[in-house]
Amino acid sequence: MIQERVTDRDNALFEAGIKLGALYHQFTGSPVNLNTVSSLEKAIQESISVQPYVKEISVKIDRDMLKSKLSSEFGYSELQGPMLKVEITVKYGSVKVKVGMEYDPELNYPLMKIEGIEELSA
Repeated sequence: MIQERVTDRDNALFEAGIKLGALYHQFTGSPVNLNTVSSLEKAIQESISVQPYVKEISVKIDRDMLKSKLSSEFGYSELQGPMLKVEITVKYGSVKVKVGMEYDPELNYPLMKIEGIEELSA
């Protein structure tokens, strides 16, 4: 078996992916309505921002999609993956990566992806 050295880039991308996966699985299913949507965005941002290597995070919940899912009887919905638009910047060692998650209508799926990789000068 040939072993390659694990780089800062490898670790930065791994950490960023873990952050997106944790966010998705931790918060989907949370009760939300139009009065609490801003506080849920803030709670998600603050929760993920304390994790190691996170430098920036932005979380937006699609209000139009939320409105369309509100229960007429109880006035709330559960947060669903397609409602989320997330951007996270992670810095690990000499590398900064930006990742995101956004609903892709063609795939009908909240797709996670790498948006950019920056090698920082020492």
